[in-house]
Amino acid sequence: MLLVLLFLAVVLLTYSNGANDNFKGVATLWGSGTLAYKPALVLATASTFAGSVCSYFFAAELIKNFSGKGLVPDEIIGSAAFVLAVALAAGITVLLATRLGFPISTTHGLVGALVGAGLVAVGTGVNFAKLGTTFFLPLMLGPVLAVGMGALVYVLLRQGRKAAGITEESCVCVGNTWVPVSSAPTAAFTALPTLQAGVATQAECQNLYQGTFLGINFQPLINNLHYLSAATMSFARGLNDTPKLIGLLLVCKFFAMPVNVLILAAAMAIGGLLNARKVANTMSKKISKLNHGQGFTANFITSVLVIVASKFGLPVSTTHVSVGSIYGIGLVNKTANSKEIARIGLSWLLTLPVAAALSALLYAGIRAVS
Repeated sequence: MLLVLLFLAVVLLTYSNGANDNFKGVATLWGSGTLAYKPALVLATASTFAGSVCSYFFAAELIKNFSGKGLVPDEIIGSAAFVLAVALAAGITVLLATRLGFPISTTHGLVGALVGAGLVAVGTGVNFAKLGTTFFLPLMLGPVLAVGMGALVYVLLRQGRKAAGITEESCVCVGNTWVPVSSAPTAAFTALPTLQAGVATQAECQNLYQGTFLGINFQPLINNLHYLSAATMSFARGLNDTPKLIGLLLVCKFFAMPVNVLILAAAMAIGGLLNARKVANTMSKKISKLNHGQGFTANFITSVLVIVASKFGLPVSTTHVSVGSIYGIGLVNKTANSKEIARIGLSWLLTLPVAAALSALLYAGIRAVS
């Protein structure tokens, strides 16, 4: 019975991971007005599912890390009660954040839950040295690197665009038609009885690129690159996150590894499809205002950092890296919302202790009744 509950708890955690994380890969597509919400969500779900499936072949080190091996004694890792407490605590923490619209890290929640239950199980027997080098260091460095790289790469790409003679052109929205200001005929305005101006969202009023790159119109080119970068980032997230959750299923031994991967990939996809809206709104609309090129840059930086981390078995947070890259670009283009970043940062600080406290209580309770 305990193993069945454990299996369901891991599926719940995976569902909540999808709800909180799936849209993060395509947040810049929706935020920049490049793609509407529903097609962006479909792109994120399909790409994340593909990354989850591929994680079976490429991420063995992360599976080992998030089974808890080396953090607590092996006999504790093999305890269904311990893993059940970890999965439930992390899942509840992520679901709560999702309901509130906070893009938190499932990785952070898992680490906190492992520590909380570990302290109850073995006290000072928790390997804090491994905790620092394998978990905390990548989690702390990820967003810092993302902010710096996002700002730097954006500045370099912007200078390159200007050197290539590609300009941004402000537009006026007349009905459903975009009219470049520099080319709009006077008649387009004099025909109107009254000229009215107002403030619109970035999705409704945006700057479009004018010019060509290697003989290709730059605006369609950057749009396609933006789609590709979003799909790559979503793929990278599935590649990096799924092994962390599979590690918890190793105790059940219900199914072979390929089946475990498919079950969790499906649960993650369903979570994203059904419950992504609140976190999507935070990621897309509240951190920084991005245009097409800036969105592409943020996704590119996040994808590179997460894929490299997956290759070396480093459990970075896709959330932290994605938010960091968007914020770094926002600092350069002066649209960064520092108040929202402060709120998100507070939710990050609370994730670990909340998950640890829940895990400790759950493990103590499960052990008392079993």
